Amino acid sequence: MSVPRDWRLQQQRYRLVGEVCDKCGAPIFPPRDICPECETPAKTPFTFSGRGEVYSYSTVYHPPAGFEEMVPYTVALVRLEEGPLVTAQLTDVNAERVEIGMPVEMVTRRLQADGAEGVISYGYKFRPVLR
Repeated sequence: MSVPRDWRLQQQRYRLVGEVCDKCGAPIFPPRDICPECETPAKTPFTFSGRGEVYSYSTVYHPPAGFEEMVPYTVALVRLEEGPLVTAQLTDVNAERVEIGMPVEMVTRRLQADGAEGVISYGYKFRPVLR
């Protein structure tokens, strides 16, 4: 885990800040140097609403190193209201209740910790919209 990297990604992880292309208006997440739609430089910050719907999902039972304590957990492709697809863990929902098209909203939660006394990283996850 890298403290400088976590610091650099703070806006992206805590507020879903991406970019919008000045030429074609495409919303971009995560931020990139070049717009994937029209291939021109994209530099204007854009804060996404954090609302979207589950596009696809999978439940993880055999996690990569560092995520063993979270199993089972569900990872989803979430289509944001503004258009981009975001990969994120779902939270506050039982895996059997997840379905494609389910409305979700971004929340900030713990992503992982670097050992028992190390740095804790926070970032975005998505939970079902409370109706």
